[in-house]
Amino acid sequence: MLGVTACSSAPVQEMSDARQAIEAAQAAQAQQLAQPEYDRAQELLDEAQQLLGKGHFNKARKHALRARDQAIQARRLAQEAKQH
Repeated sequence: MLGVTACSSAPVQEMSDARQAIEAAQAAQAQQLAQPEYDRAQELLDEAQQLLGKGHFNKARKHALRARDQAIQARRLAQEAKQH
């Protein structure tokens, strides 16, 4: 029962991590240099926020993690584009 309770709590850390990754992508100019990936990260974070508001914590957590990963990819692509 304890594991179920822990998994169904609000994904505060995951949401924070996703926001920070998106901010880092912005700082790397991913909005211009990796726009599709950046936009998708933002969409996933928005969806996570909506799910969080509806109390769907597990789905929100998954979306937040995907948003973080997408933002990291956008940042990496932006950095690579700057090098070329």
